[in-house]
Amino acid sequence: MFTQTNQRGPDRRARYAAGKALRQIVPRERLADFTPPANRNAAAIIAETERDRIQALLPLRRKSMAESPHAFLRGAADVMAADLATQAAPGIRAQVCGDCHLMNFGAFISPEGHALFDVNDFDETLPNVDVTIDLRRLATSVVVAALGADKSRQAARSMARSAVKAYRRGMIELAGLSPLQAWNTRVPLRDVVAQLRNRVLLGAVHAAIASHRDEDDFADNFPKVAKDSCGDWRVEDKPPRLFHLDDGVASQFDLNGLIAAAFANLPLQVASLLRRYRLCDIAFKAVGVGSVGAYCTIALFMSADDERLFLQIKEAKRSVLERFGLGAWTGAQGERVVEGQRMMQAASDIFLGAMLDPASKREFYMRQLKTRRLGGLTEVMQRHDLLNYAKLCGRTLARAHARSSDAATLAGYTGKSEAFDDALASFAMLYARQNAKDYEAFRAQRNDAPTLP
Repeated sequence: MFTQTNQRGPDRRARYAAGKALRQIVPRERLADFTPPANRNAAAIIAETERDRIQALLPLRRKSMAESPHAFLRGAADVMAADLATQAAPGIRAQVCGDCHLMNFGAFISPEGHALFDVNDFDETLPNVDVTIDLRRLATSVVVAALGADKSRQAARSMARSAVKAYRRGMIELAGLSPLQAWNTRVPLRDVVAQLRNRVLLGAVHAAIASHRDEDDFADNFPKVAKDSCGDWRVEDKPPRLFHLDDGVASQFDLNGLIAAAFANLPLQVASLLRRYRLCDIAFKAVGVGSVGAYCTIALFMSADDERLFLQIKEAKRSVLERFGLGAWTGAQGERVVEGQRMMQAASDIFLGAMLDPASKREFYMRQLKTRRLGGLTEVMQRHDLLNYAKLCGRTLARAHARSSDAATLAGYTGKSEAFDDALASFAMLYARQNAKDYEAFRAQRNDAPTLP
């Protein structure tokens, strides 16, 4: 329960000094090291993660992870969490993403209709976790992506260093703002465009911003719909990532009960809006890399004038960070995801809500399915200007962390020199080497024998 106090806390200068003092306890240079935990077994950790997933989808998950070292890194969040649990950390805590790699940032539309750039995935989010958990994973992701794009090791390290530097500088700027100003800071996509120099990328971003209001933007992998023989609207199957559940899987869930639970947990005004649509169909969607095999459905709603609305309903499992002792959560897992997204993201989805399946007792959360054109910008930006994209992600992560942690304390620890940047870039290079070894071992032992639906 929140209680207000009239006592004045330490001012900005004192909080900065407190952060700086932490350097004596955990010197920034110590963050450069990576020592693998004793009895490390990446294959066993991955196998445990797959235990309660949809078994028929495991070949797709393994195939996706085997595509590249970066795809493997994305799918092996649990392995890195286990590794990070044994590394030095300063103890400055915040709400963290928990799976902070380059592809978990992106563009989306705020409820007010503004195109923003932000952290965009919260399946592993957890409160009160050391901020270096996110920073180390982000920096490693930059190195692995750069090496995958045939950049030199020197260039890959420099890009990771630049991403961390953008975080550090962003935190210094945020430390000078009032708590309300820092909370309301956003990263508008138009500001991102203004900083771009790559013509291909500039054109793609301009096109996405110009078209983001188009409700019929269903290009690429965005679901398509058609009327069945009875005249009812249905989602078109596109296996192996989009299909209707077979009777065996569908019988495990009370899908109508899930929708009813969603209504019950939505704010009154949002539930009133959703009642203007009718539920027409529910299909299964395999998303991302790390989430493949988790229960994730999309619900097709239609208005009285056949205007479509897609909502994604996804299972919320225990965070991998909690699994390896990096934090704790005592409530419902759906609420963990919802509260984490609202804490870190500058403008959250109005349909965001948690629910419990009455049949399986599994926990889920709901949000609006993002349009593909804006969502695909992440891949375009990473492919055409990885350096500036990495810096953008670093800056954005600083804003997200500052919403739940003290920017002045963080700025005091990270400092004005480049010692923090260098340390995390060195760690990223070491961990990228470990990830490459794990990737090769994974490719050697994976088995794709089961048949996909």
